[in-house]
Amino acid sequence: MAWARPVRRLLHQSSKMWDAGAKVPDVPPPDTPGARAPGGTGAPPPLPPLSALPVLPVLREEAARLGLPFDAALEARFGRYAALLLTWNDRAGLTAATDIEAVQRRHFGESLALLVALREVSVLRPGVEARMADLGPGGGFPGVPMAMLEPALRLVAVEAQERRCAFLRALIADVGLAGAEVVHARAEEAGRARALRGTCDLVVARALAPLAVLVEYALPLLREGGVLAAPKGSRADEEIAGAAGALAALGGALLKAVPLRLDADAPEQRVVLVRRTGPLDDRYPRRPGVPSRRPL
Repeated sequence: MAWARPVRRLLHQSSKMWDAGAKVPDVPPPDTPGARAPGGTGAPPPLPPLSALPVLPVLREEAARLGLPFDAALEARFGRYAALLLTWNDRAGLTAATDIEAVQRRHFGESLALLVALREVSVLRPGVEARMADLGPGGGFPGVPMAMLEPALRLVAVEAQERRCAFLRALIADVGLAGAEVVHARAEEAGRARALRGTCDLVVARALAPLAVLVEYALPLLREGGVLAAPKGSRADEEIAGAAGALAALGGALLKAVPLRLDADAPEQRVVLVRRTGPLDDRYPRRPGVPSRRPL
């Protein structure tokens, strides 16, 4: 069907449109969770039998440390998630961490730590609905684990690679994330789409780009007052200093960075928070590739 074409085909009109900040046509509805991806990606790899699904003792410990509920049903869903991730990995290039303990700690645990950090500063409130875009989630991190623990989150996964979109559709259907969407597009394209621009309460992005680039990717997706949450490591202060131009151009206000409550052996991370405070400038985001080549 026509609406199933990738978003990028409708948004790549001409470079003049992007440079001038012109209006763009309405985008098609996001991909239906679980639908077969366009472009010949084929049927998903088979999932191992239930008896072969991994148990997740490390994730149970991480959830307890963070004060999050984690019952047997939720563990089974995360077990299916881990199995799907590792089954699809060779095909879709989802993660370099293929050890099940690393998946639990690095991917699942850090994603849940982000949920807790955002609750602690009231960016998110338990049970309160919020639309959250996850930019470049690849294997679904951090957005899918966050939405599995907080059903009030309405996830929009924006992913540029087709095979990863196919994985995300299969994952969302399998773990039962009601209302979650997969959008096949670059972040710059998503920020120009009428269906997405200025509609999100929260944007998250993990290890996607420097903060100056993330600000241009994310703020056009946020409603006024919405927040970008970007986990950053040892270069957080350097990235914050380098994002001054982007913050000024896009009306972003830097909030206090908050620490991620990670395992004692994990490298320190902080969540850099940026609030959108003014009207959206039609010039942003610039056309695909420009923000990363020429940060503001």
